[in-house]
Amino acid sequence: MLGWKLKLPLNFLYRKLRPFLFAGDAEKVHERMLSSVEFFSKIPGFLPLLRQQFIEDNPLLRTELFAKTLQNPIGLAAGFDKDGRIHPALFALGFGFVEIGTVTPRPQDGNPRPRLFRLLEDKAVINHMGFNNQGAWKMAERLVANTLKIKSADAEIFELSRDYPANIDSGMLGINIGKNKDTTLEKATEDYVSALSTLHPFAEYFTLNISSPNTEDLRNLQEKEALRILLDAVCTRRDELNRNHSRNTPLLVKFSPDLDEDTLEKSVRVLQEFSIQGVIASNTTVERPTLKSKHQTETGGLSGIPLQKRSTAMIRTLFAELGADIPIIGVGGIFNGADAYEKIKAGAAAVQIYTALIYEGPGLVRKVKEELANLLESDGYKSVSEAVGADH
Repeated sequence: MLGWKLKLPLNFLYRKLRPFLFAGDAEKVHERMLSSVEFFSKIPGFLPLLRQQFIEDNPLLRTELFAKTLQNPIGLAAGFDKDGRIHPALFALGFGFVEIGTVTPRPQDGNPRPRLFRLLEDKAVINHMGFNNQGAWKMAERLVANTLKIKSADAEIFELSRDYPANIDSGMLGINIGKNKDTTLEKATEDYVSALSTLHPFAEYFTLNISSPNTEDLRNLQEKEALRILLDAVCTRRDELNRNHSRNTPLLVKFSPDLDEDTLEKSVRVLQEFSIQGVIASNTTVERPTLKSKHQTETGGLSGIPLQKRSTAMIRTLFAELGADIPIIGVGGIFNGADAYEKIKAGAAAVQIYTALIYEGPGLVRKVKEELANLLESDGYKSVSEAVGADH
């Protein structure tokens, strides 16, 4: 066991190292971080050390999402841990829920490099990754091994993991799924069904990523008829697996912030025809507001501060359509508790962070939670749920 009783100032160290980290290629630095955390997570005592430093939840933040009690409504967005390599450590930072992926049925390399850019002056990131990942089977194998410490054959996965707890830190694990690049739109449904079938035992919810700008024509799946075909097949398969394995797995759809109001309204109407339990607003944008960075013209999806107001406006639109019946997870430009609070009052039942974690370091989660709790308390709310949609 690690005999460290002293709380190491990991966030302070991150801030000191950040200039050196940011001097290197963004994707290589991220890969080194994943490998390092993956290595240290295997050392007894490392995860308890993280929890000791970062987990401190105000009871005011406790909330319900998809019939599960979360210690707080702050989640990690998909894309940070594409293959589910370090999610136990991410929970140890204090996230109430973590979404891994995007994962596709078959492994793929993604788009050519360089494809990840930090826009330091704008507190933003542009990514053109293209669903690079090791495939659904590899993720399933890793999730089994992480908890049960065994490797299993494909035919045994459901039996071995029927009672598998999606995580051991009382948070909620979501899995974001997509289609392979070489799968045509006509056969895209088969990819989503395949990924869901492989990973069904492990997810406490699934997100259908149909809004990434980095896979050609993927966003067409958001349109009315294509969306109806996709949801019909995926919901049917999900319901079948739930019955067979005594589970209740929510399905979410992640939308693009670049949808025009008419298309979004039609898509929402289609959602309401099916057993969809939530929406995520929003994915990255291909629009380019006024930016300062030299990387402003790079191809890909923009995230961070420039997306903040756009995603919040989308949350307001969705809440006006859906009310509290279908929970909305808000994501885009959350750097502090006030940003999270703004999205909650706009209609988000919970929020997700990604870009801010890169800029602010591991202490960000605790900071956002503390600030959010103070804001809720100062406004007289006794729970997060009381504040959801307050602006309406």
